[in-house]
Parts: sequence; C-alpha cells; structure tokens
Amino acid sequence: MASPTNPKKPIHWKAVWPDIWELVKPRRAQLGLGLILIVISRSTGLVLPASTKFLVDDILGKHRTELLNPLILAVLAATTVQGVTSFWLTQLLSKSAQRLIAELRCKVQSHIGRLPVTYFDANKTGQLVSRIMNDVEGVRNLVGTGFVEFLGGVLTALLSFVMLIRISPLLTGLALAVVLSFGFVLQKAFRTLRPIFRERSKITADVSGRLTESLGGVRVIKGYHAEAREEAVFAAGVRRILDNVLQSLTGVSLLSLSATVLLGLVGALVMYVGGRQILAGSLTLGGFVTFTAFMGFLVAPVFQIVGIGTQLTEAIAGLERTREVLAEQREDADPRRTGVLGTIEGQIRFEDVRFSYEEGKEVLHGISFEARPGTVTALVGSSGSGKSTTIGLVAAFHTPSSGSVYVDGEDLSTVDLGSYRTQLGVVLQETFLFDGTIADNVRFSKPEATDADVMEACRIARVDEFAVRFPDGYETVVGERGVKLSGGQKQRVSIARAILADPRILILDEATSSLDSETESMIQEGLAFLMRGRTTFVIAHRLSTIRRADQILVMEGGKILESGTHPVLYARGGRYFDLYTRQHGLEANLFLAPGEGDTTS
Repeated sequence: MASPTNPKKPIHWKAVWPDIWELVKPRRAQLGLGLILIVISRSTGLVLPASTKFLVDDILGKHRTELLNPLILAVLAATTVQGVTSFWLTQLLSKSAQRLIAELRCKVQSHIGRLPVTYFDANKTGQLVSRIMNDVEGVRNLVGTGFVEFLGGVLTALLSFVMLIRISPLLTGLALAVVLSFGFVLQKAFRTLRPIFRERSKITADVSGRLTESLGGVRVIKGYHAEAREEAVFAAGVRRILDNVLQSLTGVSLLSLSATVLLGLVGALVMYVGGRQILAGSLTLGGFVTFTAFMGFLVAPVFQIVGIGTQLTEAIAGLERTREVLAEQREDADPRRTGVLGTIEGQIRFEDVRFSYEEGKEVLHGISFEARPGTVTALVGSSGSGKSTTIGLVAAFHTPSSGSVYVDGEDLSTVDLGSYRTQLGVVLQETFLFDGTIADNVRFSKPEATDADVMEACRIARVDEFAVRFPDGYETVVGERGVKLSGGQKQRVSIARAILADPRILILDEATSSLDSETESMIQEGLAFLMRGRTTFVIAHRLSTIRRADQILVMEGGKILESGTHPVLYARGGRYFDLYTRQHGLEANLFLAPGEGDTTS
C-alpha cells in the first residue's frame, strides 16, 4: 500500500502525461480558444519591435514622413489588441484552472473517503489533508497562467526566429547554437529539481500531519507541559522544509545565472558579428536594431522557462502524488461485491475466519460463531485479544484473509457495502462528534429525519436532560470533536445518533466507558431500547454491563477460548471467571442477580 510515509518509487514523468490529458480533455474548447488568443496576443506584440526597422531605415533614413502616422496607428492598434487578448486569456484560463483544482480536490477527497480503513490506519490525517488541498494546487500551471506563459514564450520565440532569419541568417545561427546548448542544461536541471519538489510535498504532508495531531491533542500537551517538545518537533519539520526549499532555490539560482551568462554571450556575439556586417554594408542600422529587439524576444523565453518550467515541474510532482492516491483501490471497487441486500434480519455467522493486518502476522486464528437475529453477543478479553478486529469484520471494515463472514447467509465479502452499512449502527468507545450543533450530530445518521424524530431519539438517550440547560438548547454548537461536552454527554449524543438510525445490526464498542455509574444507570433504558430486536455486538471491559447477553465470547490471542451465557461461564471457573472475579473481587458472587450463579439456569 502506498502511503505518504512510505512513498512508492517515483513515477517517470512520461507516465503522468496520460493523467494530464485526462485533465485537459474536458477543457479542449477553452484551451483551443486560449491558443487562438495566444497567437493573436503574441503576434500583435511583435508589431512594435518590427516597426523599428521601418522607422529607422525608411522614415528617418529616407525621410518618408508620410509613413509616420500610419506606423504609429498600426503600433497603437496592435498594442490595444494585445492588451485585450491578454486580458481575456487570463480570465479564460485562470478561471478554468481554478475550476480544475476544485474538481480535482473533490475527486481526491471522494476517492480517499472510499478507501479501506487500513489505509487510514497507515496514514496520518494531516498528511491526507495535504494530499487533498496542497498536492493539486500546482496543477493550475498546467492549464492556467503557467501554461499560457510557457506556450506564449515558445510561440514568441518561433515567430521571432522567423523574423531573425529574414534579417540575418548568420547572426541567427550563432545565437540559436548558444540557446540550444542551454536547452540541454535546462533538461538536466529540471530532471534534478523534480524529485526535490516531490520530496517537498512529502515533507509538508508529514509536518502538516504532526501539526494536526498537536492541535487536536493540545490538552494532553498542556497536561504534560510538553509545549517546548512540540515546538522542537515542529521546528525540526519546518527546518526540513526550509532545507528542501533552499536546495531547490540553489538549483533555480544556478539556472538563472546560466541564463544571464547566456544573454551576455548572445549579446556579445550579436554586437561583434552585427557590427562587422554593418561596416561591410551587408546589414542596415535599422535591421541591426530590429534584430536586437527580436533577439530579446527569442532569448526572453529562456528566462521564462526557468521560472515557468520550475512551476510545471512542481505541478507534475504534485500530480504524481495525487496519481498514487487515486491508484489505491477503493473498498467498493472489489468486483466480487455485486450482491445488493434488502432489509436484513441480522443473522451473522463466522466460519473459520482468519485475518492478518500484515502478511505473516495473523491476528485472528480460525474464529467461528453465530449471532442470531435480535440477540446480544458480548466480546470480552484482555487488550489485543482480537475483539476490535472481530467487530471490524462485522462492520465490513476488513475482509477475512481466509474463511467467511455471512450476513443472512450471504458472504459479506460479496455484498455491496452501501446496502449493508445503511443497516448498521455503531457506537464507538472514542465518540466522534462534528463541529456542529447537538441536533446536527444526532441527525448525522439519518439526514432526512424530522425534528420530532430527533427529539424522540434524544429523549430515549437522555440527551434532553443536559441539552435543555444550554442557552441554545439543541442548537448548541459542540465544538471540534465535541470538546464543549463532557465525555458522558458526548456518549449520549452518540447513542441518540444510533437510535435515530434504527439499524438492524448494532455495534457497541465500550458504549458506556465514558459514563460514571450514575449516568450509566440513567441511560440503560436508552441502551435497552436501542438493542431491542436488533443483532447487537458489545465490547465491554466492565463485565457487569454484559451479564444478560445471550452469548459471551471470551477471546485471547485471536481465538475464542470460551462461549456461553454469564451463569454458565461463571460456574465453569475458567478464563471468564478469572476476568470477572479479578474485576469485582472474590465476593463478586454476593452481588449477582438471582439465579446468575446457578449453572442450571
């Protein structure tokens, strides 16, 4: 799997051109019109230097004053046309480039959002944000002003070359030889600079990722008085970016130096050879002045290419990184996922399921069990025993390495994810709320829900008890990740969200972990309502919360050691008994509900 932290081998620039064509293809009409405007703009821009020869040789040299006014009018008309076409050219292509960036960002975000959970486990949030927002930014130079300046410079150079040949083939040949030799230098320079720009994107993504983490974990940082350490980490990242920028600036500066030397060499050659031709009578003074002006138009694009070529190189490097992301296979792209589910009953069956996050490191070893519709299955065990991985397979976040997971008899690896997950509800240990209102966060699971439905879900989950105490009630903004609410309040909002979704399969991953005993007892009614008639999977370290589960799976080392109800497992005196008595003390049996210690129940 490609990731910003472990990038693939750099893609050769030729491999990116098909992607560039895919970007350009829908905009052929705009680019075609842009090319026409470029031709008009650059052609009219040459009228002024071309008029110099007539001014010097004919009007001044031969005293043909009647040509002065027409010449001036022609220059004014040409420069006006050049100004207007340049304006429309910038309007046309710059706006087209910005639309392209917006579309590409949406495309990358949409693709990343549909990648497997394992991709997000391997990549930092800030790095992915950088991929979406920054890597596509340079693409504007492929169809925007960079493109205009590059093609315009090339076109101007070609037109100037034609005029130069007509004035003096000898001078043109000498100048062209110097320019072409510099072209080889440019080619090698850009080949060196492209990996530097590519590395800059990677470093920027790394630094952005760490910065995002730091800002999100500011309470932990302050709690451990680690501000200075984070400052040092960020400063080190900024230094890496600076070193990269300085390295690229050195390369660009050397190119500029070479271009300046080139200009001086060409100027010296033109002065020497041109001066001798004037003295020999083979070149007029007006021709020499015009040749010098056109030579500027021939050499100037070289300076433009140094700057524009750098921009285009950076754009291609960003496009390569974007291409890597888009090459990742979306989780719904599996050709086997053709089965569309209707309303399901909620029967889940694991058959000899094995799973590995990394090849050769198996996490689950032959898991088999069945959860009947409307029952509660609890998973218990020490950390790292495989509980969350098992739940991830139920949610279709992962696909078994071998064996199968079935939903209502259908192999889950062949089922359309959309048709399955719309019938899935999740309440996670780490409650995530968006920076919106309480009502918005509850309605997230069912956007079309009415206000009455939202209020009812909030009543069942006891959200109303604290929401009404806020000045804005349910319209209270909870802040990023729900920072303005307590842990228990966030968990109740999460439970209300799941109630509103009305799922057929429900996953509760430590759903009451953030609640104190009093608050937990207050929302047991809401949880009981939420679990009623649904196939429910519960991960709970607080074993007292799952004593009434229909089946309890005791997991260790990726295997199911024991399974059964609480009374049966407790009476068996095995691993579950050890976990339970360790948590509740040797007198735990004194607090059992009537009949719970009876092995015959």
